[in-house]
Amino acid sequence: MTGQELDRPTMLQVRTLEARNAEWVARHLVMAGRLLDDEPELAFQHALAASRRGGRLAAVREAVGLTAYSAGHYGEALREFRTFRRISGSNVHLPLMADCERGLGRPDRALDVVRSPEAQDLDAPGKVELAIVASGARTDLGQPEAAVAELEIPQLDMHRAFSYSPRLFRAYADALSGVGRNEEAATWRQQAGVAEDALGMGELEEPEIIDLGWDEEEEAREEEARKARQAKTPEAGQPESAEADAEQPEGQAQAEEADFETAADQTAQPAADFAAQETLPEEIEDAELELDDAEPDYFESDDAESDEDSIELDVLEHEDSYEDSAENTGSAGNSDSRNAE
Repeated sequence: MTGQELDRPTMLQVRTLEARNAEWVARHLVMAGRLLDDEPELAFQHALAASRRGGRLAAVREAVGLTAYSAGHYGEALREFRTFRRISGSNVHLPLMADCERGLGRPDRALDVVRSPEAQDLDAPGKVELAIVASGARTDLGQPEAAVAELEIPQLDMHRAFSYSPRLFRAYADALSGVGRNEEAATWRQQAGVAEDALGMGELEEPEIIDLGWDEEEEAREEEARKARQAKTPEAGQPESAEADAEQPEGQAQAEEADFETAADQTAQPAADFAAQETLPEEIEDAELELDDAEPDYFESDDAESDEDSIELDVLEHEDSYEDSAENTGSAGNSDSRNAE
């Protein structure tokens, strides 16, 4: 894991940082993405680590928000989503913001988010997610009939299947069950399975194939290509010493780095990847020790209400620090006076 596994838009943002900080942020973002589904709390910690050096980047604040939401830290997630929206101008996470309000026990405020003017600009999947959140908020308020009505939107079409259809159909089925319309609910649940089959989802979904690194066949092909290049260059010949052998991988690594900079095809170095994986935890641990006193700017937000608890805690800590400082200053002044006498 080198940090270059990030998607291109995120990488472009990260590259605006100083080189050492960019590498730190990129690696933590990659780890946050990999752990999001299986270990959301650990993913959240990686996102926070990335924010220590890249807290001004929209992609970093988005990562903190997504991992916090996945880990159930709805207050932190709401704060980060609002900051992300302020930096990027995007309302893409408006459904998650509404769901965070539900998670904080404020379904009425979740409905306010659903009815906001910004919600009208979302695409079809975003409107579906908002409708599902609104239905849940109505259920939280003890309004089951309204929960059904919230899901009766244009995207609720039994005869058409989109990526969001199975989730919408099941939410509608649950809402119908809540008002005793069980036969209709069973029909919609069945239709959700039909939609998944049509879309290649569910049991018919093809497994995701993840390239875990260098394999033997690829290594053999690379070795053959290297020998072929040497054969075409008589002057080069075979390396006569261990030093000459060591020069080739280094040159190859430089070439690959250049290829990445120009967005051309690239081939990962197995030894470099393995070294990065082996040394990353120790490097991160050392760097975190250095950053213990760093200002946690990832808690900054434009939402005073969401930050109320944090602000109160900061004020109390500041007052304690001020009192300690005043006592120390007074003691020092008395000591100076005694010395002068």
